Amino acid sequence: MLKTVETFIREQDLIPAGSTVLCAVSGGADSVAMLHVLYRLRDKLNFQLAAAHYNHKLRGAESDRDERFVEQFVQLCCGRHRLLDGGVLPAVVLYTGSGDVAGQARLKGLGIEEAARDMRYSFLRQAAREAGADLIATAHTASDNVETILFHLARGSGLRGLGGILPRREEVIRPLLTTTRRQVEDYLSRLCLPHMEDSSNEDDGYTRNRIRHQVLPVLEDISPGFLARMADTAALLRADEACLTSLAQTLADQAVSEGGGLSIEAKLIADVPDPIASRALRLLLGRLWGGDQNCSSAHLNALLRLCRGGDPSAELFLPHSTNARRAYGALLLVPRLGPIPLEEGPVPLPGELDCGPWRISCRPEDYGGQPQGPWDFWLDRGAVSALSLRSRRTGDRLTPPGRLGKTVKKWMIEARLPRFRREVLPVFDCGGRTAAVAGLGPDRAFAALPGRSAWHVIIRAAE
Repeated sequence: MLKTVETFIREQDLIPAGSTVLCAVSGGADSVAMLHVLYRLRDKLNFQLAAAHYNHKLRGAESDRDERFVEQFVQLCCGRHRLLDGGVLPAVVLYTGSGDVAGQARLKGLGIEEAARDMRYSFLRQAAREAGADLIATAHTASDNVETILFHLARGSGLRGLGGILPRREEVIRPLLTTTRRQVEDYLSRLCLPHMEDSSNEDDGYTRNRIRHQVLPVLEDISPGFLARMADTAALLRADEACLTSLAQTLADQAVSEGGGLSIEAKLIADVPDPIASRALRLLLGRLWGGDQNCSSAHLNALLRLCRGGDPSAELFLPHSTNARRAYGALLLVPRLGPIPLEEGPVPLPGELDCGPWRISCRPEDYGGQPQGPWDFWLDRGAVSALSLRSRRTGDRLTPPGRLGKTVKKWMIEARLPRFRREVLPVFDCGGRTAAVAGLGPDRAFAALPGRSAWHVIIRAAE
C-alpha cells in the first residue's frame, strides 16, 4: 500500500516538494491509514504534515470518543521522527474543531449530510490557513470512487459523474484514490494500528452503504477484480472529460462581460456538437455564479435550445436568480434583478446626468458634419432650448435624418434592440415631441446641420 500511494502521488504530482499537507482524520480506517502513510512518506517526498479532526456532534458519545481517539493516535503514532542521517522530523500538529451540524441544517434548510460537509470543509480550510498548509488531504479510496460512480450511474449521469472522484480539486487531494479498502485493512492489520468504527457505516438506510454492502460484493463475485478495473475505467473517462472541457473552455473564453452578466454570440454555442456546447454553457454559468456550480441537464438543454432557436427575444429562467436571454444574435446570462428603472426628469444643458442605467453628457459645440450615431449625436441648439428624459410611450414616432418616419417601437425592432432593453432606453423629449432616442439617434426636426451650434449628446451605460 505504501508503494501504491507513493506511485499515485508522483504520477499525479499531488504533493509538490516543499508543500505542507493538512490531513483530514475522522478516526476511521481510511483516514488513519492515510495519515500514517503520509507520515512515513513525508521525508521521501519532502513535504510537511499536519492533521485536523472535526467533531460533527451527530453521534453523541461516539463522536466525542472519535475525537479523543484521534488526539491519542496523533500523539502516540505521529510524533517526532529521527532520520538515519541524524536529522529529526517534527511531530504532527493536530487541529480540532466541532459544530452543531443538526442545528445548522435546520437553520439553513439543508440536509444533514450537506450541512456536515459544508461545515467540515469550512473548518478544514481555516485549519489549513492556521497550519500554513497548501493542500488538504482526504481519505477517499478506490472503493469510495467506485461507489460514487455506481451511485451516479443509477441516478443518470454524463462523463463528469462517471469519472468519479477527482484526484485533486483545487487544494483538496485524494492520495488513496487507487488504494482499495481491503488494502487499507491489511495495512492497519500488519502494523497493528487501531481505528474507530462509525456505527452509521452499518446502516443500510444510507444509499452509499447499500451499494457498499449489497451491490459491490455481487459485482466482484460476478467479475473478480471489478473494483480495480472500474477505477481504471474512471481514469479513462476523466481524461475524455478533461479533453472535452478544454475545448469548451476555449469557446467559453469568448464571452464578454455585459450589464453585470455575460454575453456570447449564440451561434458560437449553437454550431458546436452538444458535448462541447453543454460544457461551455456550464462553464459560463460557473463563471457567473462564482464557481463550478451544478446545473441540471434539463437547464443546459433548454439553454442550448435557446441558442439554436429562432426567437430573437426568447427568455429562460435559471437557478441562482439568473435569466438567460436571446438578444438577437447574442446569448445573455444576467442576474435576475429586473431592469433598472429609468429616472425621468430634465436634462441639464449643459451638464451630465446619471439616470438609472445610463450616464448622459450634453455639451455645447459647433457641429462639423460628423455622422449622427445612435449613442452619440448632435441636436440643434436653436431648436432645443430644454430637454427632458422619459421612457418610450405607445405611439412615439421618430424620423431620422434622410429616412421616413416610423414608430419608435418599429425602429427598435429594426435596430435589433433586445426587448428587455426597450423600456429603459431614454427618450429625449422637447416640448412634447421626440427629439431623439437612445440607441436610435436624433429626429430630423431636431438634428443639427453642419456649421450650426449644437448640443453634443453622448450616452453611456452607467458604471
